[in-house]
Amino acid sequence: MLWVKALHIVFVVAWFAGLFYLPRLFVNHAMVEDAATAQRLLLMERKLFRFMTPLAVLALAFGLWLWLGYGIAGGWLHAKLALVLVLVAYHLYCGRLLKDFAAGRNRRSHVWYRWFNELPVLILFAVVILVVVKPF
Repeated sequence: MLWVKALHIVFVVAWFAGLFYLPRLFVNHAMVEDAATAQRLLLMERKLFRFMTPLAVLALAFGLWLWLGYGIAGGWLHAKLALVLVLVAYHLYCGRLLKDFAAGRNRRSHVWYRWFNELPVLILFAVVILVVVKPF
């Protein structure tokens, strides 16, 4: 099970790298005024989203394997699983925002994306505390 745990951690870290960077690209995309730069950012966003989605699936798969191996016990794990569901929703919403950018339908400011970019940081902080400290 230690190999499964190690792989889960590796894929979570890789997924979070994408969750941190994609909204930063959205910030820049919302600020850009010329079409060439917008197209370049859109290409980067698409490639990153296509790269980070399998990482998310692998992180979830190894997490499920751990859950089946250890069982679900403790309030901390319930809280962590709830936060994982929020992260999955965040990931899917990033995909929707990407489609909006591709269709020229972005209606949000770069400031909104800056705040949106902070959500995974807060969730990561909470998940690490829950997993390491197990406060309940």
